[in-house]
Amino acid sequence: MSTVLSTKILSPSQKELLLNKGIGLVQYNAITVDFVDIELTEFSEHLIFTSQNAVHAFLKKTSAFLTSTKNFSCFCVGEKTKALLEKSGFVVIETAANALALGAIILKKYRNFSFLFLCGNRRRDDLPHLLDQHAIAYKEVEVYKTQLVAKTFERQFDGLLFFSPSAVLSFTKQNKIKESVAFCIGETTAGVAGQHTQNIIIASNPTIENVIVQVVKYYAA
Repeated sequence: MSTVLSTKILSPSQKELLLNKGIGLVQYNAITVDFVDIELTEFSEHLIFTSQNAVHAFLKKTSAFLTSTKNFSCFCVGEKTKALLEKSGFVVIETAANALALGAIILKKYRNFSFLFLCGNRRRDDLPHLLDQHAIAYKEVEVYKTQLVAKTFERQFDGLLFFSPSAVLSFTKQNKIKESVAFCIGETTAGVAGQHTQNIIIASNPTIENVIVQVVKYYAA
């Protein structure tokens, strides 16, 4: 029986997708997220979110302000981030699969806008560099902190499930990928995993469920 390690605790239904196919599962949370206390006195009407964590942090830490206005236009990465924003009453103007793709849309259609970029302490440099290079006005605000949870595994797993670049960094602090297949949620995560292995499979859609689908397809074959 093949056994995989998930770097995120899966929901019962997600877990069953693997177990029902006879795939063994070990799981842990490779990262933790802490929301930062923030006071935003100046808001841009154009908000950039590159993760669901940023949305959760923004909603929790600015709830008093948000009760008085929802006149924001949002630019985000990922369909689930978009769904979370829309569920919370915000208008999502543009969505992209990754930060660079979102930046390209902004350059093409919204060069004269100014933005508030809500992010974590481990955010990648891709989007800020792109905005800086093209003199796009933005203010960056750190709304959450990602902490790496170091854990050593004595065994080798057939597959490793990575749902963020930080999860790859966390796992590889004390472990080696070696011959394991790295199942990654997207290109950015795969880019970090690629520093340790070439044995990578990327989800066709950037969701937890699709990562699991790739695992099932691989081991069923």
